[in-house]
Amino acid sequence: MNLIVTCGRNLESEAKNEIKKIITELGDQEPEILNSGMRGVLTVSTVVKPSEVIDYARNKINEEPWFMRYCLRIIPIQIVTDTDIDKIKQNVIKFKDCIQKNDSFRITVEKRDSIISTREIISEVAKSVSNKVSLENPTWIILIEVLGNKTGISILKNDALFSLEKSKRNLGEHSSFFYKNIF
Repeated sequence: MNLIVTCGRNLESEAKNEIKKIITELGDQEPEILNSGMRGVLTVSTVVKPSEVIDYARNKINEEPWFMRYCLRIIPIQIVTDTDIDKIKQNVIKFKDCIQKNDSFRITVEKRDSIISTREIISEVAKSVSNKVSLENPTWIILIEVLGNKTGISILKNDALFSLEKSKRNLGEHSSFFYKNIF
């Protein structure tokens, strides 16, 4: 899995078709798109870079706002591990070198179908990163997506996630700016 796609509950089939269309247009004719076993969550394995999928989705929304309706968020995943605090921490340590000395960070944990403690995950991972924490405007997000007994981890720039709602809201802001300055 290198992407997690969220959608409305019971709209997994429609979201699956939507993300498959995007990925096949980017050149992967056989992406593996699976129901995670949790409502509203799909896992995707593709040879296309997750950043390309997200950039493509953003550009399509700008060109054709009606293009996407079901894929609410597209979340890139860099590594998958067992849902175990020590394994999660070890994998974050492997990737944390991209965070420079003066960069800030935030840890975001999204937990589904697991009793593991969010607070404990954040506490243990934070011990391994000595940078400044910024909850509002971090340079980097350490994203931990717990899906039952598997956990996806990514260390991403703040703008590396795709949200359909935010993309359409930004589209509205840009178009009102455009009309105010033209007319």
